[in-house]
Amino acid sequence: MDFAFQRAQHDRAGNRRRSDDLWRSDDLRVLVLGGEHVATVDGPALRWVSPDEAPDGEWILLGDQHGTRYAAVAVDRVPAEWSPVSIRVLAPLLGADELSLAIHAVGIARWLKSHRFCPRCGTELQTAQAGHLRSCPGCGAEHYPRTDPAVIMLVTDGDDRALLARNPHWPEGRFSTLAGFVEPGEALEDAVRREVAEEVGVTVEEATYLGSQPWPFPQSLMLGFRATATSTDITVDQDEIAEARWFTRAELLEAAKDERIVLPPPGVSISRWLVEDWFGGELPGRWA
Repeated sequence: MDFAFQRAQHDRAGNRRRSDDLWRSDDLRVLVLGGEHVATVDGPALRWVSPDEAPDGEWILLGDQHGTRYAAVAVDRVPAEWSPVSIRVLAPLLGADELSLAIHAVGIARWLKSHRFCPRCGTELQTAQAGHLRSCPGCGAEHYPRTDPAVIMLVTDGDDRALLARNPHWPEGRFSTLAGFVEPGEALEDAVRREVAEEVGVTVEEATYLGSQPWPFPQSLMLGFRATATSTDITVDQDEIAEARWFTRAELLEAAKDERIVLPPPGVSISRWLVEDWFGGELPGRWA
């Protein structure tokens, strides 16, 4: 199954961010974004403009792709005439090349907006390294973009059934894998065991890492696992989980066909990728 985040689609040019000539490329293409909304054109596709067309804002070097250099400008609000669309909505509709650039841009832009002042001394921070560093002119501290690790796991039992769950805020029928943030001082495998036990009361022993997905909401890195349960009785916590069920492959296939169950979008969701990896192929039906 294709998964957009299996391999980086652009060179981030991290070792060249201090160079002044990065912005002088004649073919520089610029993405304008505000919060999680990006400028688009019909297609759907990202709208790339020239540096002269870009509004004032925080500049971010994204890097190189197929011989072209890309950047982004973060503004308070994308002009309406540039058809702003949330990257949450747009992501499943983009190709891997554009999605790689867009997720990079949105992640850095959201960090820049939320880190304006030094947490040590309160001085307003300055931007350096093409948008990837905040430096403090007051105390000299340097602040880099943060990433919060979160585990996301497909749990299976001795009969090779898969455990899927529904968040209380989701509509009826929308299911996904279990997930949760890693706590300080906690190993990833321990986070898998803890989150499964807390959310659905199932005991997990073995946990095997399979892959990852960046997701800038707010600044997460989803670390995907397959986990093996040693108990099957479900007790949902009623806080983060409203409903959880074990599915055989046949049961999940029929529920997806009849649209009694809605899964995350294919291609961009590591949850969907984990489920289809276990299932052994693509699943039908609409997605949430």
